Amino acid sequence: MFDKILIANRGEIACRVIRTARTMGVRTVAVHSDADANAAHVALADEARHIGAAPPRESYLRGDAIIAAARATGAQAIHPGYGFLSENPDFVEAVEAAGLVFIGPSASAIRAMGLKDAAKKLMREAGVPVVPGHDGPEQDAATLARAAGLIGYPVLIKAVAGGGGTGMRLVTRPQEFDDALASARSEAEAAFGNPSVLIEKFVTSPRHIEVQVFGDGTSAVHLFERDCSLQRRHQKVIEEAPAPGMTLEMRAAMGAAAVRAAEAIGYRGAGTVEFIVDASRGLRPDAFWFMEMNTRLQVEHPITEAITGVDLVEWQLRVAAGEGLPMVQDALSITGHAFEARLYAEDVPAGFLPATGRLAHLHLPEARARIDSGVRTGDEISPWYDPMIAKVITHGPTRAVALNRLRAALAEAEVAGCVTNLGFLGALARHAGFAAGAFDTGLIARDLDALTALAPPAPEDLAVAAACAIALENLQDPLAGFSISGPIWQDLTLSQDTEDHALRIAVTGPGRAQVALGAAIITLRADAQGYHVEGGVQGRRAARIGDALYLFGAQPRRFTLRDPLVRAAETGAGADLVLAPMPGLLKAVFVAVGAEVAHGDRLAILEAMKMEHTLTSARAGLVAEILAEPGAQVAAGAALIRLEETAP
Repeated sequence: MFDKILIANRGEIACRVIRTARTMGVRTVAVHSDADANAAHVALADEARHIGAAPPRESYLRGDAIIAAARATGAQAIHPGYGFLSENPDFVEAVEAAGLVFIGPSASAIRAMGLKDAAKKLMREAGVPVVPGHDGPEQDAATLARAAGLIGYPVLIKAVAGGGGTGMRLVTRPQEFDDALASARSEAEAAFGNPSVLIEKFVTSPRHIEVQVFGDGTSAVHLFERDCSLQRRHQKVIEEAPAPGMTLEMRAAMGAAAVRAAEAIGYRGAGTVEFIVDASRGLRPDAFWFMEMNTRLQVEHPITEAITGVDLVEWQLRVAAGEGLPMVQDALSITGHAFEARLYAEDVPAGFLPATGRLAHLHLPEARARIDSGVRTGDEISPWYDPMIAKVITHGPTRAVALNRLRAALAEAEVAGCVTNLGFLGALARHAGFAAGAFDTGLIARDLDALTALAPPAPEDLAVAAACAIALENLQDPLAGFSISGPIWQDLTLSQDTEDHALRIAVTGPGRAQVALGAAIITLRADAQGYHVEGGVQGRRAARIGDALYLFGAQPRRFTLRDPLVRAAETGAGADLVLAPMPGLLKAVFVAVGAEVAHGDRLAILEAMKMEHTLTSARAGLVAEILAEPGAQVAAGAALIRLEETAP
């Protein structure tokens, strides 16, 4: 076994690998960029080395700097985590040429699965069922359009070197094909340096089911399946294991196909074979097809660990150190059910746009769930890297129990300082179709309005927010609120989105207050356990960060304490401006000064966090000014385009 390893990654996965290495008595070396000098993974490791500036190409994608750090610290092996260099065969060869061990598959195995078109050909030869499509070398637009027509719409355009939805476009009509192809190619070129694509038939009632495999370079086993069908923008949101509705016959067929795939390329280490499944008539062994193989540890690997009792990172280290497979297939079994929810800093109402900000308050329910995280209270979610805050993992003897535990864990999570998808995750976990196991990859898109709808705040919500605004829990003096003339009322205005709520609050004793909402009076008290409304909610948690008031629970809310006059001035000033919703690269501007635009017209493309985001016009008008040039790196909230009214 190794004495010391270097983790060529950051954040949650770096912390995850370090924890297992520590239990095995293996020392760890972290690497970090300028932006991560004080990050959690740096603090957790035994030692750390700086490798460059914040942009990934100047740090975490610098294979030479990472290898130099490993040699300088005496590390014997490099664990790549996922993302960054984890599936880069040139890096694997460079690691081995430096006399180090790469904790993962061989360069040849990564190359075999790295291009989707070549991988599909290889899988056909190995007897693995493959989705109908076009994956040939012909890449001219006319040939690809003809292929799409022959396959039959809807089709998926997929970058051959892609993953995680990058360079992927769903096309439902021939008229949309050319624009979708150009966009997919542009995104693929920027992300992977390879604009080639393939075309696949889009299954209309699809389930995304993947199989965890593990090999020693000669033979392989599978550790059963995970269902990853709950997705938005081709990114997984909640995963579970095993897959609902899975039959023993289909599990055996999928597992055998996944093992054939791994053994066909002499796979070593942890990998995932992803399948698309036609669930229109239930799960059947003749209705699943190979999509791709991820030649690395997956984000969602903890749910496989939960149902099998296996530590996949430990297995990775043991096999990389020269051991054979730790277990044979017949020794592996499933116990219970598990879920994983991905908690992100992202603006769900704005289309799941990645968000940034400082985590001024962070409490994750570690007593109720397994929490895999790489951030702490006070850390920054920067624009340079994936905006994941944590993975919330629950396990139970049945699917219903595990799901109830997930709902409870999400309701107990507290995040303040940046916007998150926490409320959305809670709504998804409560979705009736999901609870019944009746879902496919289109569930989120179909029910997005219901999943993102925020009901008007209840009077109790406003009362708790008002109490939080004045820090009622800190007003414990015996004379708090005492006045000979009666309660002293304070006027407050709480704003949520575009709606203002006027109310009054009066402290009536130590940790006690009354809130007046119109003619209604709500009485509440506050202590270390939270805010308790008389006759209503008990123990509601909340936090004030500046003028922002965060209410936690099954339906988290954010209010702003503000002056209505300031609100009106801000609204007027910003009405004609198109703003950058996040930090990023302004990749293209599609309008010119003087152009007339309609509501919904495409104005520009902002590239951020590995994805392209189209900015559209919120109203009709004339383009008065272009305030940023293509190629500019812009901050969140930067004014990009100014509109003015069209002439009458």
